[in-house]
Amino acid sequence: MATPATATRDSRGGYGALLRTPGAWRFLIPGFLARQPIAMLGVGTVLLVEHTTGSYGAAGIVTAATGVSMALLAPQGGKLTDRFGQGAVLVPLVLLHALSVSALVVLALRGAPLWALFAAAVPAGASIPQISPMVRARWSACLGGTDGGGGKAAAAGGAAGGRDCGGSSLMTTAAAFESVTDEFSFVVGPVLATALCTGVHPAAGLIAEAVLILVSGLLFAAQRGTQPKVRTGRAGGRRGGADDGGGRRGSALGVRGVPVLIAVLLGVGTVFGGMQVSVAAVTESAGAPELNGVLYGVFAAGNMSAALAVGTVRWRRGADVRLLIAYPLLVLAALTLAVTAQLAPWLPLLGGLGLVLGLWVAPAVIAGFTLVELLVPAAYRTEAFTWLTGAVALGQASGSMAAGRLADAAGAGAGFLAPLAGTGLALAALVAFRRRLAVGTGDRPSGGGVGHRAPVPVD
Repeated sequence: MATPATATRDSRGGYGALLRTPGAWRFLIPGFLARQPIAMLGVGTVLLVEHTTGSYGAAGIVTAATGVSMALLAPQGGKLTDRFGQGAVLVPLVLLHALSVSALVVLALRGAPLWALFAAAVPAGASIPQISPMVRARWSACLGGTDGGGGKAAAAGGAAGGRDCGGSSLMTTAAAFESVTDEFSFVVGPVLATALCTGVHPAAGLIAEAVLILVSGLLFAAQRGTQPKVRTGRAGGRRGGADDGGGRRGSALGVRGVPVLIAVLLGVGTVFGGMQVSVAAVTESAGAPELNGVLYGVFAAGNMSAALAVGTVRWRRGADVRLLIAYPLLVLAALTLAVTAQLAPWLPLLGGLGLVLGLWVAPAVIAGFTLVELLVPAAYRTEAFTWLTGAVALGQASGSMAAGRLADAAGAGAGFLAPLAGTGLALAALVAFRRRLAVGTGDRPSGGGVGHRAPVPVD
């Protein structure tokens, strides 16, 4: 999931200029590898538990346990990261996650009862390293977003914590790049997990997930030169900041608009979770389980393609307006897919509609993460990013559980109703509280009291 929205004043702007940022490749490569397991965990769990229990409902419940625990505890990890630094939090999380996933695999293969699988899935989900928010925080530090000082951060030789990075105003491009990277992970991860589970062993997907997160996560943590600077003071925001919004202090939840964005991303998560289980169910029902990864990959490819396109456009409308445009279209695409799955469950047609659904996921997600970068004080930004990714995980858990129960009770195609319900409820919340997301030219938050960036036109 990712973030564009501030127009760059770099004459060499674009992906090329972004990737020439000094030090960027040191965290990009291990960061890319370390986020693949998040995309593999859901599919790998579904396929392993369904294989050992014979129930998609049970598989959905266990997968939901990983998502719920991640959604509830990951933001606390983000808060600790803002306070103590990425390396101090990431290393123990990586080790705990590898052990927890290994325990889940052993229990499943030994035919353990559902409650035992559920108990193992909770720490597995709670310990998922939040690589994507960490990478976004590094971009913000590298490009001057951490202290809000832009060029001043670079001139100070890395005062924002990005000692190896050059200052820039390429936040729009970085946000789009991160969206593309996230969505590419959801192309590669499920396909890889499915291929391993169906072609090697039902547990191979989760075993590969544990090994990959262990190695790449430790490599990412070792890149200390690009970590954001740890802040110990409080930061205030201009629009209901972390110290004056809703009576909360010391949390990104106090920023006006963040709870609305959490609801929006929760709905997006039901799309991911519902699609994972529903696609697995319909391909199994059609006698072609090997196409599970392919069809889900088509959906994710649409998501990734849209993210890439969004990042290349110089938008004239703000991120809040773009979100209000993209989300109703996302709901319409979910409605079309759900109805078609009940009436004409033909795999090529469902694959095409899944592609269309994916095309509207990325614009909504990008606009949401953009608003975080615009509204949240820098000292709370990793936590805010983590709340949003946690919301996606919680929605994914809810979507997978609901889709599994619907598929067991009413047929494979019924699972597609879960994404429709989730996005529909989120759209209602978005419309009702849309004013909380309005962005003005003076609404760029300060970086924890260090100073304000010079005004940059949005979109």
